Amino acid sequence: MSDNNKSTTEYAILYVDNNEKLQNLCESIKDAAVLILDTEFIREKTYRAKLCLIQIATDDIIACVDPIALDDISPLMAIIHDSKKLKVLHSARQDYEIFYDLDNKLPTPLFDTQLAASLLGYGEQVGYGALVNKVLNVQLDKAHTRTDWSKRPLSQAQIHYASDDVFYLRQLYPLLKKQLIEQGRESWLNEEFEALCQPELFITRPEDAWQKVKGINRLKPRQLAAAKNIAQWREEVAIKSDRPRRWILADDILLAASQLLPKNISQLGSIANINKMTLENSGKFILSCVKEALELNESELPSTTKPKRLTADQEVIADLLMAQLRLVGNEQNISPSNIANRKMIEKVIYGDTEVALLRGWRYQLAGKKIQELLSGKVCLQIENNKVSTIKTD
Repeated sequence: MSDNNKSTTEYAILYVDNNEKLQNLCESIKDAAVLILDTEFIREKTYRAKLCLIQIATDDIIACVDPIALDDISPLMAIIHDSKKLKVLHSARQDYEIFYDLDNKLPTPLFDTQLAASLLGYGEQVGYGALVNKVLNVQLDKAHTRTDWSKRPLSQAQIHYASDDVFYLRQLYPLLKKQLIEQGRESWLNEEFEALCQPELFITRPEDAWQKVKGINRLKPRQLAAAKNIAQWREEVAIKSDRPRRWILADDILLAASQLLPKNISQLGSIANINKMTLENSGKFILSCVKEALELNESELPSTTKPKRLTADQEVIADLLMAQLRLVGNEQNISPSNIANRKMIEKVIYGDTEVALLRGWRYQLAGKKIQELLSGKVCLQIENNKVSTIKTD
C-alpha cells in the first residue's frame, strides 16, 4: 500500500516525553538529509508563543516530541539546526519565530511548501489542509483544530492529528519539488527561503513597536512622539510580564492618549473606553510618556511620513500595469499577488529600483514587461476578447 492510501493510524508514532526516548530519536534521525517539521503552540495569553509539541518526520520515522514533559530539548534542536539537513515546513513563519525564541538563531536551509505551492498555481497562501486535498486527494480531519496543546495528557487522537501535519507533508515535498523542477522554477524560491531565514525578521525591538500600531500615520509630530513612547513602554511591559501587548494597553487607547496628550489622570480618564484598572495600573506611566513628548523641542520631534499619492494619470497607469501583471499571472498559472502587489507597482511608477518586482525571478517573469509597458516599448491590445502585449516599434 502506498503512502497516499495510508493514514498515520497505520504507522507507529513515537511519542517522546522522556530523555531516553529523546536520545533514541536523535540517534535515529542524526543522519537524515531531510527533516519534515511542524509545531503546535499557544499564544493567546502570553507575549511569546509557548511551544507545546514538535512533530518531526524522516523517510522512516514519525515522532511527536513533548517539550512540556522534557527538561531539555537542546539535543533535538542541535539536529534541527544542522545546516547539512534540509528543513521542510508548511507556512514556516510562525514555527521559525518559535525556533528563534528558543535559540536566537534559525534552522537553515529551508523549504516552505506554502511558498512552493504559490508558484505552482495552487493559490496564494494556500492552507496545509487545502494543499493536501488538492495534491494528495486527502481530506484531513479537523476535529482537533481548536485543541489546547498545553494540556496533558494528550489523547491518541490528538497525537495522530498532530502527526498528520508531517505525515502528509513528507509526501507533499517530493511532489512539489518535482513540479518545480519540471517547470524550471526551483531556483526561484531560493531568495524567498533565504529571506525567511533572516534573524532580523524575528528580533524584537521595543523602540520600533509603534510601527505596528494601526493609524499611527494620522498623528501630528508631537502626538507621534507620545505614541512612540507609549508603544515602547507597553512592549517592554508585555515582554517582561509575558502577556499580550493588548492586555497592557489596547491600540485605540494608545492612539487616543497620543492625540489628547493628557497632563493628568483626570484628562486621561476622559478617554472613551479606558477602564479604571488601566488608569490605576498604567496611568502614571502613560502620563510620563506623554510628558516626555511634551518636553521635546520642535527640532527633536519625529516626522510623519505621509504615503505618496498617485496623480489621476498615474492611477490609470497603475491600472494598466496591474492588467499586465494579471496577464503574466494567467499565462504562468501563478496568482498575480505572488508576483507583486499594487504597492510595488506604485513604487515602480515613482522610480524605485529596489522593489522586489525588479529583482530575480519576478523581474524575469513580470518586472521586465512592466518596465517595457511603462516606457512605451510595448502596449496592450484587445483582440477577440483577449488581451495581449505587442511591441510598439
